[in-house]
Amino acid sequence: MFTKILIANRGEIACRVIKTARKMGIKTVAVYSEADKDALHVELADEAVLLGPAPSRESYLVADKIIAAALQTGAQAIHPGYGFLSENEDFARRVEEAGIAFIGPKAHSIAAMGDKIASKKLANAAQVNTIPGHNEPILSAEEAVTIAAGIGYPVMIKASAGGGGKGLRVAFNDKDCFEGFTSCRNEARNSFGDDRVFMEKFVEEPRHIEIQILGDSQGHVLYLWERDCSIQRRHQKVIEEAPSPFISEATRKAMGEQAVALAKAVNYQSAGTVEFVVGKDQSFYFLEMNTRLQVEHPVTECITGLDLVEQMIRVAAGEALAFTQADLKREGWAIECRINAEDPFRNFLPSTGRLVKYQPPVATMESADPARYGVRVDTGVVEGGEIPMFYDSMIAKLIVHGKDRAQAIAKMREALNGFVIRGISSNIPFQSALLAHADFQSGNFNTGFIAQNYAAGFRAEDVPHEDPLFLVALAGFIRRKAREREAGITGQLPGHEVKIEHDYVALVSEGTVGEQTRHELHISEFVGHLGEALVRVGDKEFRIVCNSRLNDIRLTGTVNGEPFVAQAERGAPRQPLAYRLQHNGYAIVVNVLSPRAAELQALMPFKAPPDTSKFLLSPMPGLLVHIAAQPGQVVQAGERLAVIEAMKMENILLATQDVKIAEVLAKVGESLAVDQLILRFE
Repeated sequence: MFTKILIANRGEIACRVIKTARKMGIKTVAVYSEADKDALHVELADEAVLLGPAPSRESYLVADKIIAAALQTGAQAIHPGYGFLSENEDFARRVEEAGIAFIGPKAHSIAAMGDKIASKKLANAAQVNTIPGHNEPILSAEEAVTIAAGIGYPVMIKASAGGGGKGLRVAFNDKDCFEGFTSCRNEARNSFGDDRVFMEKFVEEPRHIEIQILGDSQGHVLYLWERDCSIQRRHQKVIEEAPSPFISEATRKAMGEQAVALAKAVNYQSAGTVEFVVGKDQSFYFLEMNTRLQVEHPVTECITGLDLVEQMIRVAAGEALAFTQADLKREGWAIECRINAEDPFRNFLPSTGRLVKYQPPVATMESADPARYGVRVDTGVVEGGEIPMFYDSMIAKLIVHGKDRAQAIAKMREALNGFVIRGISSNIPFQSALLAHADFQSGNFNTGFIAQNYAAGFRAEDVPHEDPLFLVALAGFIRRKAREREAGITGQLPGHEVKIEHDYVALVSEGTVGEQTRHELHISEFVGHLGEALVRVGDKEFRIVCNSRLNDIRLTGTVNGEPFVAQAERGAPRQPLAYRLQHNGYAIVVNVLSPRAAELQALMPFKAPPDTSKFLLSPMPGLLVHIAAQPGQVVQAGERLAVIEAMKMENILLATQDVKIAEVLAKVGESLAVDQLILRFE
């Protein structure tokens, strides 16, 4: 067995590998860019080596530097994680040639299956059903349009070396195809250093279901059941679960056996994933094989009890699998939510900056030692750390394991309620809305679920609450507790002490700027019951028990005997004295005042926010790579204005109406801040 390994990656997957290595008694070497010098994976590893500047093409994608770091530190093996060089055939070969073990498949397997064009040809030869398409590299946008016409729209344009939603577009017409090919090719070149693009028929109303396989050097290959990854946004997985709520046992077995046959055809060693698109009649077609560990591997670990990273290390060390297909059992139901640094209310634009607060829910399962029926958090960040603009937006994975799907969904909703992130935006409200959706809870969904249900984007009204008055009552409860604390302060002027009122007015800010809804509150204590009160909102009563501290953002307790986890804090935009509360993805701003203060508040003038309609503002931090309009130019609605690159994705800013450009206020190559001015319109 190895005594030291190097992890050629960053973030949560680097931390994940370090945990398993530590459990196995193996020392670890981290590599890092200048942007990651204070990152968690650097702190956790036994040693760390600087690779270079922040851009991945100058650090995490430079094979020479990574191999040199392994030789320099005496690492006997390299684990590539996922992304970066994990499916790079040349890197795997060079690692082996340097006398270092590659903790992943052999280079010939990556060559055969890691390349999407080559893998489709091999699958056809092995008589595996594949989707109709064009499996040769497409050289131009014009050629792409011609090929698409032959296949028939809609088509999927995919980068051969792609993954994680990068370098992938769906086209429904010639215009989509022409523009999608160009963006797909650019993203592929920037993310993977390989701009080859191919095309295939897009199967409408599909499920995306993948089979986890595991092989050793003795020729044994097993399948570890499936994962349903159909909840996707722009082909980026959002929620994954195991097993699938859709397929039958017969389909599950057939898919598993076909995945094993495909892996054996290339003498596959290590963990890998065979991805299928599954029709509503449970017909399935081979999509691609990922010759690496998947982001969503934790849900498989939960239902099998296996540590897949440990298995990869043991296989790379030459050990045979210690179990057979018959030994594998499924237990319970697991769900994973990807927690991304993005703003769902601003079209999921990337959000970078400092994690002012980062308090994940309490983990009861560890990634390196899969337990059962609990909560697990795989992360690579800490409170106070920076989320840089150079890498992927995912900052954590939240995983739960329940005895059945209903329990797993309930556990996940509670865990999301307790996940505190401040300083940057996150997609937690969106995840909460998905889990609450009736079609998700029933298992009635496909890969078009998000596009169909949130076609106009994600808005606050898309997160309904079962009882929004609960949050109003909770705000009143907090305010009453704060008054109790203030009343206990010593040295108060006699006759002017803080009085503990029973009656309050709650002003809830609505979606329209400046509008508020008024609620009358009456709060009474239960004598002898610390942290308990009866809050009446109108004619509705809430008996709240909560012993969390007043400065805690995460609150736990019960309401009318039912447990809850919610978030609350003082201060909101333009309302520094109000409370902002969140529960089940729903958020409100509540100002709790005495009746007299509420009367005075009603007399206060409202100051409208400044008018920015004459400007194009940067909606995110990022690199301005292109300005498509110049002063004096008339641009029609829907035309491109500028392109900003952030977190390895191109973000195209379009005109929302016909405008004439008056002035260009930013330069190509400039790093933009949120709301920085780019263009001024006449």
